[in-house]
Amino acid sequence: MTKGYSDKEVFENLGNANYLNANYDEASIWYEKLLQTDGEIDTEYMYRYAQSLKSMGNYAKSAEWMKKFEAATENDLRASKYLNNSDYLEKIREQSGRYDFKNLGINSAASDFAPSFNDDQIVFSTARDSGIVARIIHKWNNRSFLNLYTAQVSEEGELINATRLSGILNKKTHESSTAFTKDGSTVYFTRNNSDNGSFSRDEEGVSRLKIYRATMNNGVWSDIFELPFNGDSYSVAHPALSADDSKLYFASDMEGTLGESDLFVVDINSDGNFGTPVNLGNKINTEARETFPYVTESDVLYFASDGHPGLGGLDVFATKIGNEDDIYVVNVGGPVNSEEDDFSFIVNESSKTGYFASNREGGLGNDDIYSFIEKEPIDLICNTTVDGIVKDQETGYPLSGAKVTILNDQKEIVAETISANDGSFTLDGDCKDGSYTITAIKEDYNDGNEIFTIVNANDSSGIEVELEKTIRRAPVGSDLVKFLNLEPVYFDLDKSAIRPDAEVTLNKVIEYMGIFNDIKVEVQSHTDAKAGKRYNDRLSNRRAKETVKYLVDRGIEETRITGKGFGETQLTNDCTTRESCPDEKHQENRRSEFIVIE
Repeated sequence: MTKGYSDKEVFENLGNANYLNANYDEASIWYEKLLQTDGEIDTEYMYRYAQSLKSMGNYAKSAEWMKKFEAATENDLRASKYLNNSDYLEKIREQSGRYDFKNLGINSAASDFAPSFNDDQIVFSTARDSGIVARIIHKWNNRSFLNLYTAQVSEEGELINATRLSGILNKKTHESSTAFTKDGSTVYFTRNNSDNGSFSRDEEGVSRLKIYRATMNNGVWSDIFELPFNGDSYSVAHPALSADDSKLYFASDMEGTLGESDLFVVDINSDGNFGTPVNLGNKINTEARETFPYVTESDVLYFASDGHPGLGGLDVFATKIGNEDDIYVVNVGGPVNSEEDDFSFIVNESSKTGYFASNREGGLGNDDIYSFIEKEPIDLICNTTVDGIVKDQETGYPLSGAKVTILNDQKEIVAETISANDGSFTLDGDCKDGSYTITAIKEDYNDGNEIFTIVNANDSSGIEVELEKTIRRAPVGSDLVKFLNLEPVYFDLDKSAIRPDAEVTLNKVIEYMGIFNDIKVEVQSHTDAKAGKRYNDRLSNRRAKETVKYLVDRGIEETRITGKGFGETQLTNDCTTRESCPDEKHQENRRSEFIVIE
């Protein structure tokens, strides 16, 4: 044990030193030892241990520790994003496979990263001049001699003829992460806090990062200007410009930061002055690291984060900016993202080509620049899946052909469809948090609706909408059995007694006549063709009489119900002789009907 330090402090320091320099395998060893010690442990180490495990490809164990982290914290954005995206690996797989990428020969044995577009050239940051090979990019640190280089793009997409940028920009400090205006006349870049080109450190011995601006005059970079919102007690780094050069995006741990570093935006006024930096909010920023922003011509913001659910280390994410209510963050998937750190992603939407950096295995150095071709655009339209079933309220039977609509709290239609044969429906819902209403409409039924809530773009499944059958007045001449969609009133062979199964239908007829108490009905009873005509006439009259008696005994006035037998004269099928059909077909003719006559 190091003198003066407890085991706990040693494990914390060693874990952090490796974690912040992207040595996740080693970090996991020390965090595991730390979490096995007695006493209270900062929950942040649970998260870092889970992230380290994920970077090693151990997703199952990482998930276990994320659940422990979620249980041990309150209102942590990372925990809620994980809890509400337990299927995040499947979602990442759905986004994956959209890029072809390759390592570039321009990479060195040191760190190469932070590519940016400058007209037809690529500017990037490298430690090749100093020979520093440690992974140094993810921590506000005081190591020196990162320099800016520029390279041409060959017809094959390689970066060639790398040359160091002007000594006016490159000093004995870190220089990295550039952003050029469209006309190439202005550059924003990251540099350590300096005093006449040399390191300037704070009371803790740390040289903070700052963003500077320089302008091109007669082919020479000049007028280097430190942005007014920099500070000596916090870092500001990794600039990115909006499509019209009117806004500057950056990463910082300034006051108001939610995590280790957040993304901010600031207006660039027409006179060259700046507005007040604004945090991009908790839909983008988490308690962890959000960094390396880049904004496309269509206002898609790409950034690196280890706070959103990812594959391990820093992953690249994307979101459409412009409307805070519609922010939907998407992991760009593999192969851009890996189990290691993947960051500083840029893309030309017109040519579908771009670059990013990664410290994954197989690279030439510790951080390498990779080029890629985008084969398929990223899907940034957020849809939640809303599914369920429409049922008859009384019978529970599924109802097909119902019009199903989702309405938001402003009563605006979000989506609509028609229920399938089995009553089921599936809709693409909205992603905004809030209450929504599903409405189902079907002929002969009252409208039905159910309210559901969407939180964190979660899907909603198993919604049941029950519809109550509309009670309508039956037109004259209609059969109430068919009109009310009831089971027929059947009789046994040679019998006129009311069967138990027929009582259900008869009671429905009674209920209906009670609602419409002015209608009059004629019971028309029938037989099959098995017996003779005279016998069947008498049998059908008995059946009509028994049916009328059942209704009258249960409250229907005699003046509203009459009965008549029709024998075998109105068969429902071709069973005209005893031998022509099996008995189940003859059964269809042994029935009573309820015809509305007034």
